[in-house]
Amino acid sequence: MATVRSPSKSVFRPEGGVDQSILDGNRDLVESINRRKILKGAISLGALTMLSGCDVSDDSQVRKALLEVSAFNDRVQGLIFRPNHLAPTFDESLVLKPPRYNAHYPVEMVQPVDVMNWKLELSGLVRDKKAWTADEIYKLPEQEMVIRHICVEGWDYIGQWSGVNLKSFLQMIGADLTAKFIVFHCADGYVETLDMPTALHPQTILATKYAKEIMADPFGFPLRLRTSTKLGFKNAKWITAMEVTNNFTQTFFGKEGNNWYSGI
Repeated sequence: MATVRSPSKSVFRPEGGVDQSILDGNRDLVESINRRKILKGAISLGALTMLSGCDVSDDSQVRKALLEVSAFNDRVQGLIFRPNHLAPTFDESLVLKPPRYNAHYPVEMVQPVDVMNWKLELSGLVRDKKAWTADEIYKLPEQEMVIRHICVEGWDYIGQWSGVNLKSFLQMIGADLTAKFIVFHCADGYVETLDMPTALHPQTILATKYAKEIMADPFGFPLRLRTSTKLGFKNAKWITAMEVTNNFTQTFFGKEGNNWYSGI
């Protein structure tokens, strides 16, 4: 999760006498598309017209076209995803301690999770829907990795994460690995949807520790997603429930206009 700042107006290229405020009013989608390099350079109204044939004087048509371009970007990223290609790992000496906080609200608003009453609820296409306590999850075999966290805002850091491999956990609970999605519900109301190929990637874990210690409250305690193949905001924190499903659930930042897939 990450706070998305509005880009400056200099990102957008003027198009003759057309009211540039139409693109300014859809900055969330424009910045998301530009960030994924769908077009060479920043997207313009002229480029959008060439791609979609939409009436650039109609704000509703512009937003519809931007959503179509964004959805196309998601499909392309899914098609080129390499399920066993590993992201670079780093030496422990480079690990940032503590990690950098990121969410869509200030750290002062984080509500600590009561671990004594916390459980991971399971639903959907899962054979064993027994809820898991934190102690039970802590006892599972751990996978540790030192990888780069990349935020949608443009900053990054090297982090050391430990926890149960998500594919192994899904196999343990009898999840249908041919399903399309895993939906994560979080203690703060955040919802994130992950594609199954990413869930099964060797570097996707349910993290419980950072730098070999139990995660602190601001960083997702007691359980968070940590994958090497997605932007930071896809890594749901304070997870309370997982659903394995073939039905897509809209995400927090998806509603804000960000690419749903958001690979790196």
